[in-house]
This record gives sequence, C-alpha cells and structure tokens, in this order.
Amino acid sequence: MTLPTAPLTLCELADPGIPGVESYSPFCVKVNRALRLAGLAYTREHGERPGAFKKHNPTGQVPVLLEGGRAIFDSTEILRQIEAWVPGSMSGGGDALTRAEAWLWEEYADSCLNGFLVASRWADDRNWPAVKAAYFARVPAVVRLILPGRMRAHVVGGLVARDVWRAGPERCWARFQATLDDLDARAPRQGFWLGSAPTAADVAIFGQLHSLRTALTPWQREQVGKRSALTSYLDRVDQRTRLAEGDNLAKAA
Repeated sequence: MTLPTAPLTLCELADPGIPGVESYSPFCVKVNRALRLAGLAYTREHGERPGAFKKHNPTGQVPVLLEGGRAIFDSTEILRQIEAWVPGSMSGGGDALTRAEAWLWEEYADSCLNGFLVASRWADDRNWPAVKAAYFARVPAVVRLILPGRMRAHVVGGLVARDVWRAGPERCWARFQATLDDLDARAPRQGFWLGSAPTAADVAIFGQLHSLRTALTPWQREQVGKRSALTSYLDRVDQRTRLAEGDNLAKAA
C-alpha cells in the first residue's frame, strides 16, 4: 500500500443540499463514495460550474482530485489511483477476472447508464422545468433567459449523436425500462455486484442510478423504485459508502 503523499482535495460541483446526494454530478457522487469506501480522508472544494477548476483540468470538467499540487482528473482515473493507493478497495481484493469485470461494469455505468440520466434531466420535458430551476438558480436573470435553452439544445444534440435520443422519448424510455429490468434481474440479493466486497462497479452503478432517485426526475425515480432487488442493492451500497451521521467531517468537509 502506498498512501497519498499529500492531503487530498476533491474539486466538484456545488452540494445540492439533498441528504445522501453529494452532487448533481453522478461522477462526483461516484468519487465521493469511492474515497469513503477506501477509507481515505479528504476535503471538498465546490465550484458553481465545472469550469471553475479549469486550472487543474484543461477540459474544464469535474471531478478533479488534488493530491497536494498534483491534479488527477476523469473519474475513472481517480478510481484507478484510489486502487493504487489502497489495493483491493476498488477491486474487492478479487482475482484478475473479478478486477477486469469491475472495470467493465464501471465503464458500462459511465456510458450506458449515464446516457439515460442525462436524457432524464436535459431532454425529458416533464423534468426540464425543475432541472432548469436547480441548475441555473444562481445565474443572472438576463443570462437565464438565453443560456439554459442554448445549453439544452447542445446537450440534446449530443444525446442524439450518442444514439440515446435519436429515436425520440418513447424509444429512449422503453430502452431505459428494459435496462432496469435486466439490472434488477442481475442485482445481487445480498452483498455487492461482484461478491461480498464492494468494487468500482458498485460506486459507478450507484452514482448513476442513485442520481435518478431525486425530485428532479420523479418518473425515472419511480421506475427505479419499482425494481425491488435493484433498489435493495442500491440501498446497501448507500449504507456502505455514505458518510455516517456524526462521523469525522474532516473526511468530507
């Protein structure tokens, strides 16, 4: 084990003020939970927009994990670094097959499941008013008249290019329900995705699906809630990785 050589700071979006949801970004949720799973102490630095940390990450994306003056960006790379610091924390201490599968599921969550999350917030007309209010509440009123619509058009265009929204909402949400059915059938009835110990697969799947369980996306939250095995699994991951009430907040100040 080679622990970090300097204090860790997680640069992320503003805390939404929702108990048990560290960020509106599923990737920030994922990294918060991974750091706690590994037992690594860290502090949090919040920005109103991803570009606030562009000095650390040229892409202007979050999360960014600072180890002293060294910046680690991209949530997958952060999780791989956590595994290097605390071997077994992201792989469950499993064999080569289990380690490989953990990273494959992590990639699946970041790509496939994230597409549904982005569509639920930016493309779904039922959710857009609440999402717009939450995302742009602190934007000056004049800017708020123009910016949200432009950003929404850009994001939806990306969803079409990713083939998430190309066939429209009906097809997207039918695929979403089918995916949830498959995940519910696959979800472990006890323990975690790949066995008795949590892995990168768990924090990644949790980050995306738990982000659908908020008031921003009520229909999608209801659909996740209908899948009892999947819901019970998510609750176990939540319990295992959530900052306990009264815990040392130096771990997530």
